Amino acid sequence: MSTPHNQAQKGEIAKTVLMPGDPLRAKFLAEHYLEDVHQFNAVRNMFGYTGYYHGKQVSIMGSGMGQPSIGIYSHELFTQYDVEAIIRIGSCGSLQKDVHLRDIIIVQGSCTDSNFAHQFELPGTYSAISSYDLLEKAVEQAKLKNATYHVGNVIASDIFYHADQDSGKKWASMGCLGVEMESYALFATAAYLGKKALTLLTVSDSLVTQEETTAKEREQTFTTMMEIALEIA
Repeated sequence: MSTPHNQAQKGEIAKTVLMPGDPLRAKFLAEHYLEDVHQFNAVRNMFGYTGYYHGKQVSIMGSGMGQPSIGIYSHELFTQYDVEAIIRIGSCGSLQKDVHLRDIIIVQGSCTDSNFAHQFELPGTYSAISSYDLLEKAVEQAKLKNATYHVGNVIASDIFYHADQDSGKKWASMGCLGVEMESYALFATAAYLGKKALTLLTVSDSLVTQEETTAKEREQTFTTMMEIALEIA
């Protein structure tokens, strides 16, 4: 069995999948944290791995950038591979002055400028939220690790280079903690299919202070977020 985007066979993917946007972050995480690792996917270089963390089977797979990309991969994992939960582990830009570089955002809900939910033909605006049991466990782990974390809304935008330079400020005025590009589609897909989803984000740059991390740092040093996700998988 395979899909247009995944060469895995039935049974090669665990019930819980950790999903970074960057496939190289998936590779780093698998190589440094999992035992008895097996690579199940390399289609389009969207690497996927299954292994064991403290005796527990876990899969890790990249999602690519943007709502359409994570929409494809999450849908196939949920519907074709019997995955029950996906935990996105990504990076984001801070929209608030008290949300600093390398802080962790545990995403409670996701706003969007995307039209992703139009497919469901709802008679209104859908509020995409995480699965509370996963969120609660993530908060507990963050406390145990003495991590600096925030819980709240983010904006999942379809646009990285936005023509409206005040867009971030407008979302910040509504309390959004950060901006990223995937969570809304993940949460909406999980809800529609009766599955579970959570997003954990590490702040990689600040739209307030203009501070930023490097691509290599984003790939290899956001380990606290990774460890929280592994513990609750």
